[in-house]
Amino acid sequence: MTSLGGIRQRRIVGYAVLIASVLAALLLGAIMILAFGASPLEGFRAMLSGAFGSWRALTETALKATPLLFVGVGITIAFRANVINIGGEGQMVAGALLSTIVALNAPAMPPVIMIPLVLAAGLLGGAIWGAVPGALKAYYGVNEILSTIMLNVVAVQLMNYLLRGPIIDPAEASRIPQTQRLTENADLPLLFGSGRFHIGPVIAVAAAIAAYILLWRTPLGYRLRAVGQNTDASRYAGIPVKRTIVLALTFSGAMAGLAGAVLVFGSESHRMVTDGSTAGFTGSAGFNGIVAALFGGLHPLWTIPASFLFGGLLVGGNALQRAVQVPSALILALNGIVVIFVVSTERYRRRLLERRPVIGEDTTPRNGVAAGSPATGPPDLDAIDPPGAAP
Repeated sequence: MTSLGGIRQRRIVGYAVLIASVLAALLLGAIMILAFGASPLEGFRAMLSGAFGSWRALTETALKATPLLFVGVGITIAFRANVINIGGEGQMVAGALLSTIVALNAPAMPPVIMIPLVLAAGLLGGAIWGAVPGALKAYYGVNEILSTIMLNVVAVQLMNYLLRGPIIDPAEASRIPQTQRLTENADLPLLFGSGRFHIGPVIAVAAAIAAYILLWRTPLGYRLRAVGQNTDASRYAGIPVKRTIVLALTFSGAMAGLAGAVLVFGSESHRMVTDGSTAGFTGSAGFNGIVAALFGGLHPLWTIPASFLFGGLLVGGNALQRAVQVPSALILALNGIVVIFVVSTERYRRRLLERRPVIGEDTTPRNGVAAGSPATGPPDLDAIDPPGAAP
């Protein structure tokens, strides 16, 4: 068995463990449904039908999966540099706010200019919100988990201030925290003649592909992965470790910011509105995107189907509730169980995918360098890189 074959074998086992964890979570959910006197088979049938059973269901699933995919792709970029981004919620809000402000203040321009402009503003807003914890981590040693979470709070307070004052709809008599209807030239184009399916999912898939190319086909991506594997060796090789860490969280935040812009300009109301909480605007996509990234093995391309499946779970949960008449809290609990089971197996899967010799595996050094070392590059560029030491 070759080294590449050993890695592929362990990867297959890792994904089998992931699927088993989801099935176990659904089994526990079935027991909970039974406890309410409902039929699990009927409920899960309604869930599948509600998520994938029709074109309308597929549209809703794709739209629900879009922000998850953007955030998940950002998580995979940060992970490669061995940093953790928990600030997707705040970065989505920052991107949405900046893109909304641009749309409110930009002069009338054709859609071919206006749409890229507001999407670029979303990228910039999220990038700025991600760069701040990146700089704190790289130059001052501030834990990025704490800083990104705290910036979520700052973002929601900034959103509430702006939507209740400077950018509130001037015609809104009831003082609902929302903007006026944004310019039609910034509306995301609809596809397939649908009333809801816009180009947001296509942009999200393109972002995932672009992230893959960045990470595995560019010198910058190599530096990001090298820093994630070993900061000391990267520093010795001349890689600017601190700058690379800042870039990792900047790119990660940019993806979440783009998700926020898509939520605003792809919505049916075509305005930014909230209920005063972060989740009131994001729908908790900033946190659910982390789970989608874990579900996809922290790989940008595998995050595409993972986001679609998890989006289907969220959409199908509503159909399950209507079909078997169970409390909405049960659907929330079911989603939470799936998250717990998926996250709890991540440590085992990561250890399984780390490069370790197996029986019959070729670990013979090539030209004096062990296989998979930074000098020769890993035998499988798509393998999950084990996290390195923090700087």
